[in-house]
Amino acid sequence: MLDVYQRPYDPLNPVVCIDETNKQLVQETRIPGEPGHPEKLDYEYVCNGVADVFVISEPLAGRRETLVTETRTAIDFADALKFASDVMYPRAEKIILVTDNLNTHTPASLYKAFSPDEAHRIARRFDWHFTPRHGSWLNMAEIEIGVMCRQALAKPLPDIESFRRQVKAWTLRRNIECSKVNWQFTTPDARVKLKRLYPSAL
Repeated sequence: MLDVYQRPYDPLNPVVCIDETNKQLVQETRIPGEPGHPEKLDYEYVCNGVADVFVISEPLAGRRETLVTETRTAIDFADALKFASDVMYPRAEKIILVTDNLNTHTPASLYKAFSPDEAHRIARRFDWHFTPRHGSWLNMAEIEIGVMCRQALAKPLPDIESFRRQVKAWTLRRNIECSKVNWQFTTPDARVKLKRLYPSAL
């Protein structure tokens, strides 16, 4: 999989990383102010559910898209794949997909969401590459998620709409800046750092 990251940029065969995260939506409660007593923020808060966001990142191009959902199911992953295939990269010959080993991150999710013909069409658009088990950090989309969490999602957000606005604003700003991932972990590095995962001669 690391060899995939070292391929030269090819707009007809983009290397695309997909991952997702979620955030609890928290409505802060305030104690109203009175003359001589300012408004106070109560330590109690109201939980407003969870929002999920899929990050579709093309590291070599400095491009990413985000899809906010209220669930994180196989159907949601399939919708993210269709968006990447038909909206982001409709002219690509093949989309080189990097994802982790989550149980929903398989072509089978497409068949849960779409008709067999449509699922087959979308699945064939991708060349699938999976990170090793317990090695999801090798997915560059996780770097984008980390940046998004620090820059846009560090403060509490009360509802799904404010979450959508915050994520959309971050995505637009980061795309305008054309921010790229400075990836330096190579296959030779992996042979040293992840030596235990490589087969050894008897």
